[in-house]
Amino acid sequence: MKIIFAGTPEFAVPCLQVLLDSEHEVCAVYTQPDRPAGRGRKLQPSPVKELALSAGIPVFQPLTLKTDEDLQQISALNADLMVVVAYGMILTQAVLDVPRLGCINVHASLLPRWRGAAPIQRALMAGDEHSGVTIMQIVRKLDAGDMLHKESCAIEPTNTASALHDKLSALGAIGLVKVLAQLEAGTVQPEVQDEALVTYAEKLDKSEAVIDWTQAAADIARKVRGLNAWPVAQTLYQDKVLRIWQAQALNEESTGLQAGVVRCVDKNMDVATGQGWLRLLEVQLPGGKRMPVQAFLSAHDADGVKLG
Repeated sequence: MKIIFAGTPEFAVPCLQVLLDSEHEVCAVYTQPDRPAGRGRKLQPSPVKELALSAGIPVFQPLTLKTDEDLQQISALNADLMVVVAYGMILTQAVLDVPRLGCINVHASLLPRWRGAAPIQRALMAGDEHSGVTIMQIVRKLDAGDMLHKESCAIEPTNTASALHDKLSALGAIGLVKVLAQLEAGTVQPEVQDEALVTYAEKLDKSEAVIDWTQAAADIARKVRGLNAWPVAQTLYQDKVLRIWQAQALNEESTGLQAGVVRCVDKNMDVATGQGWLRLLEVQLPGGKRMPVQAFLSAHDADGVKLG
């Protein structure tokens, strides 16, 4: 098949790579315009663009994909299918209608759960036991198209959003290969999403990073994992922002201390919460590096300090 690929971040790279390694022809890649990044704020190409260029694939970076010129450009490619993976742009119906087989999307959740912008993080923060990827037909309504295939995996108790991201990125490529084979053979069996089961994964906001110590330790631990690597859970330690990269809830139900107060025993840093203790494992102060909590405690007397 002749395929247009549309994607931008690292998450989309395995899907593009598997297409490049297949018998299919990637005739063009669409990706977001280069963005300023790093201390020098130099324009940085997306990971998808870098891979496409290294493979000699034409790259297009329109601002909207809504102009007549954009539509003519896509039509001229005469593609059988458009594969979209974390492109970061809503496609118009006119674009969806161009490829012979339409457009399909690789989405990082088990739809219809977690439609929207932050499915990986929301799944972790909600305490889901399983996640996965869904490959679906794209329609104008957000993540609402018929499901063509799913690949699922368990969410391990220590998984961060970063770790789950990498796992689902690889699963997406595996599922995509299966769907392409079914599309070619004409054996794909679309499944309509049950609207009664729909949940939405709202975009993450920096304000969510602040920890409320009156919440239960288990809930805070899930938040820490879900916000790693952005925006990273944080609290105040003696008027300085303390970022918490790793933490775990302990089994003890009662703390006997006010929420947010630190207990240091045997080089551990445990924080009283609304229900149980949260053990901090990896932290970071402004201007410093991420460090194990034992290294932090060697330089700070935190016992009895109230966080937040």
